[in-house]
Amino acid sequence: MALSFDDIEHLLSTRGFHQYGREAVSQLEHALQCAQLAEQAGETPATVVAALLHDLGHLLVPGGDTAGQDDLHQYVALPFLRGLLPDAVLEPIRLHVDAKRYLCTMEAGYWETLSPASQHSLVLQGGPYTVSEAGRFASQPFAQEAIRLRRYDDHAKVPGRATPPLAHYLATTRALAREALPILGQGHAAPQAAQLA
Repeated sequence: MALSFDDIEHLLSTRGFHQYGREAVSQLEHALQCAQLAEQAGETPATVVAALLHDLGHLLVPGGDTAGQDDLHQYVALPFLRGLLPDAVLEPIRLHVDAKRYLCTMEAGYWETLSPASQHSLVLQGGPYTVSEAGRFASQPFAQEAIRLRRYDDHAKVPGRATPPLAHYLATTRALAREALPILGQGHAAPQAAQLA
C-alpha cells in the first residue's frame, strides 16, 4: 500500500523531530537540509525530492541503525512510494547507501570526510566496495544522481541551518507526482488523482 502525501507529511512532521541517528540534527532537519542542497545545486525536481525522502525508511523502522544493526532504510520506503513517484526519485533513494560504499573505494580521502556516525553505519552496511563492485554500481541507471545525493546527505548535518519549510518541498513532490502520473500507469491513476487534487 502506497503512502499518501498526508502520510509523508505526518511522518516527517512527527517522527522527523527525533534525532537523526547519532548526528547533531533531527531527521526532519537532515531531510530539509539535504533537499535544500540539491535545490541550490540546480538538481532536477526528482533529485530534490529524492534528497528530501532518502531517509524516510528510518522513520518507518524506528530504532534502526541506532540498535547496532543495518535497518536497510534505503529499501524500506520504496514499496510505500512506488506508484506515487517515478524511478528518478526511487532509484537514487535505493542507491544512496551504495553510493557511500562506492565513494569510499573510488575517492581518496572520502572516508575521512564522513561523520563518525556515518563511518559507524558504513560498517553495518557492508563497508567499502571492492573495485569490481564499485564498477558494477557505477554502471546502474541513476548511479550518478545517487552519488550527488550522497554528497548532499553528507553535508546536511548542520545544527541550526535555515532551510525552506517542509511545505515548500512537499509542493515540489506533489508537482512531480502530477507530472509522473501518466508514466506510472493507469492502474494507479484513480487513487493518485485523488491525492493530488
